[in-house]
Amino acid sequence: MKAMSNDRPQGVCASELASIVGEENAICLWENIELGQQKGIQEAIASGKLPNCIVYPRSQEQLAAVIATAYTNNWRILPCGSGSKLSWGGLAKGIDVVVSTERINQLIEHAVGDLTVTVEAGMKFSDLQALLAKSRQFLALDPTAPESATIGGIVATGDTGSLRQRYGSVRDQLLGITFVRADGQIAKAGGRVVKNVAGYDLMKLLTGSYGTLGFISQLTFRLYPLAEASGTVVLTGSAEAISQAADILRGSALTPVQADLLSTKLVSSLGLGQGLGLIARFQSISESVKEQTNRVLEVGQKLALNGAIFADGDEANLWQRLQERIHTTATESLITCKIGVLPTAAVEILNQVEWGLVHISSGLGLLQLESKNQVLKIRDELYSAGSDRTQDSRGFLTILSAPMAVKEQIDVWGYTGNALPLMRRIKEQFDSKNILSPGRFVGGI
Repeated sequence: MKAMSNDRPQGVCASELASIVGEENAICLWENIELGQQKGIQEAIASGKLPNCIVYPRSQEQLAAVIATAYTNNWRILPCGSGSKLSWGGLAKGIDVVVSTERINQLIEHAVGDLTVTVEAGMKFSDLQALLAKSRQFLALDPTAPESATIGGIVATGDTGSLRQRYGSVRDQLLGITFVRADGQIAKAGGRVVKNVAGYDLMKLLTGSYGTLGFISQLTFRLYPLAEASGTVVLTGSAEAISQAADILRGSALTPVQADLLSTKLVSSLGLGQGLGLIARFQSISESVKEQTNRVLEVGQKLALNGAIFADGDEANLWQRLQERIHTTATESLITCKIGVLPTAAVEILNQVEWGLVHISSGLGLLQLESKNQVLKIRDELYSAGSDRTQDSRGFLTILSAPMAVKEQIDVWGYTGNALPLMRRIKEQFDSKNILSPGRFVGGI
């Protein structure tokens, strides 16, 4: 990692912000930051100047005042929650201050009867799920690092996993949002009911924007009741047979809440057998779960695939190990990528990688690749996949986390569409001074 330096005295930034947040421990100068946290921040910013400090506002009003001060002084801000996904996206440029919502973390309202919840952005996902479980409800997301991820960070990065098979993406769960504009003004969109009269959909716009358009401070989500029973089926075997099984499952009346295709090394590392894998989870009443898991098992038997059913603690442990393995790189040199591919072409891509997972219906997934050359090779294949199809049906590959040298050499986002001019105009409208996460989004926005 290249050496970095500060070109502004650290006290300039910290003293003004300390007068806002008040308590002495709410400001942490760079040299006082724990080394692990320093490393996480450095993975998010381009080589050059280090930020002066981290500030931890304790309320939405303090956050707004911090952003307003930064706006007045033209300080560039790197927003974060717990920092679990700071290494994702492009490298931010010229950051003066890191602002964390970690201490803005209260439950605002849980409307049990309406199946909605409103929370501050810094609340940990795991803490929220524990609160909701007391009422036999849950938020239907399964993000990376669920123990440490904050609700605001999940929305800012659009981070969800296999549960999108049944419940959709982060955008589909979101009912309302409150955020601080680049000038420090507080703005709101949506509400606390499942149906809102829609204007310009700021909730969808801010989801996955990596903090480049506004600083998320409060969120309202729809909830779902916890299911009575849960069961998972795993099929393993040849690529052709797994592909057929996925086609059958997609075209059937079965209703898995999670369903993924797994690469060969991922299958073997989880002790599930040999070959490619298909994993499907069903949650409903006990009779339905039993019937659906057995039907998937029968499909596997007809295709000469090996099959197994997991339930209770074994099932929960399997999904936890799967998520940990696909999100944890064995070495720091591995490159974690998000891909989108036609679902019918997913097996072809998984055959080329050791570590990979693709959702069978959306075609979205994660790959762990070994070099920038492999990234470029698979990206080219995804872009050109199905050359007889329309431009809109092609796939994509976006780098989430990678060594800084890789991010400095190739385009993290790899976007080739025609919407970049519109994205730039939106950025200009929301953040005319370019102080929020500069450089992290598509096209260096």
